[in-house]
Amino acid sequence: MKFRAFGTLIPPEAALRRLLAATRPVARTERVGLEDAADRIAATTLRADRPIPGTDRASWDGFALRSSDTRRASAGRPCRLEVRGERFAEGGGRGRLRPGEAWAVATGAALPPGADAVAIFEEVDRRGDAILLTRPIPAGDRVARAGEDFARGDRLVRVGEPLTPARLGALAMFGHASVAVRARPIVAIVPNGNELRPPGSRLGPGQIFESNSAALAAVVRAAGGQPIVHPPAPDDPRRLVRSLRAAARASDLLLVTGGSSVGERDLLPKVFASEGHRLFHGIAVRPGKPTLAARVDGRLWLGLPGHPTSCLLNMFWLGLPVLRKAAGRPGPGWIEGWARMGERTVALTEGLSTVVPLRVGADGRVYSTFHSSSAISSLAGAEAFTMLPPGRRSVVREERVRVRYLLPPLGHGLPAPNG
Repeated sequence: MKFRAFGTLIPPEAALRRLLAATRPVARTERVGLEDAADRIAATTLRADRPIPGTDRASWDGFALRSSDTRRASAGRPCRLEVRGERFAEGGGRGRLRPGEAWAVATGAALPPGADAVAIFEEVDRRGDAILLTRPIPAGDRVARAGEDFARGDRLVRVGEPLTPARLGALAMFGHASVAVRARPIVAIVPNGNELRPPGSRLGPGQIFESNSAALAAVVRAAGGQPIVHPPAPDDPRRLVRSLRAAARASDLLLVTGGSSVGERDLLPKVFASEGHRLFHGIAVRPGKPTLAARVDGRLWLGLPGHPTSCLLNMFWLGLPVLRKAAGRPGPGWIEGWARMGERTVALTEGLSTVVPLRVGADGRVYSTFHSSSAISSLAGAEAFTMLPPGRRSVVREERVRVRYLLPPLGHGLPAPNG
């Protein structure tokens, strides 16, 4: 069995910078119905074409009136108003409110001309066709003014913004049944290795179920992408190249797992270099040192280690920001904060940064979940991670570390101050 040595290892921050510089947001757009547009990225800026409300409306069930008629109202000398009409939200009721009169109005009903306030029904004493008020009703009370919600020309959504429930509600209010959004980046995932079999198939001697694709596909979806998982590609140069070329042609970004190290059957370094411009091979980090990337025919190819923890951790700190940029989403996918380490110590390595998966304890401290780079259980319960600098000592209990709290659905974001 033959091995090749790594070249110069690139620092983690330099690897991320190179990948982000080589990543372009997907330019394609598509139109989707509002019911399918939640959390999609707006592809255009939309503005209000009219004011809402279009006219002054009641914001409460009650009685529309002239505030000036109630100026002297008190418990000792109630103001009496004759009820001369009614209006509902869908309209109805003609005529103008005259001095000394009131109209019954439902929430959302347009005020009759002449009215400038609403007395809610709980505050009046109904006496047949009249009402009694024992306090003045100020002008504008319980009234939604014309254009108070949106004025003509107000922005409903800005290009590049995520479509939140409130923004979708605003679009529906103006009659939009669909909206133009950025297309999701298509991300091809190709596992590499003779020993790999898809879940659900029958295992032969020496074979294992391939698990990285399911984990990576979840990250791709969380970042706003559309994953396409391909069958495992064998450790055969020609068949591997054919598989990668075919997967890349139908995608915006290619993820390959396994075959990225320096062993005899680690074919990706040579394939990446022959297919395009290799950006790097080897990152000064553990776990996840055997990671490489290339730019091939305008697409980014990223080769991740085959060990499950190395693969997924690298996807968190390295792949997630790249995917979010390709999807047109702001930020790296995490929020940074500080926390104290829990009961475990974490050994550092001279010359290599250390990525540590973390769970957040009820006490606000963070606890390492790492077992080994080949154990997917290392990430069970992890919702954050830290990147520790190279060194010779260990990080010990109560030492403060910078933590990257993964955003939903990958994590819970920044915890409450009390943990």
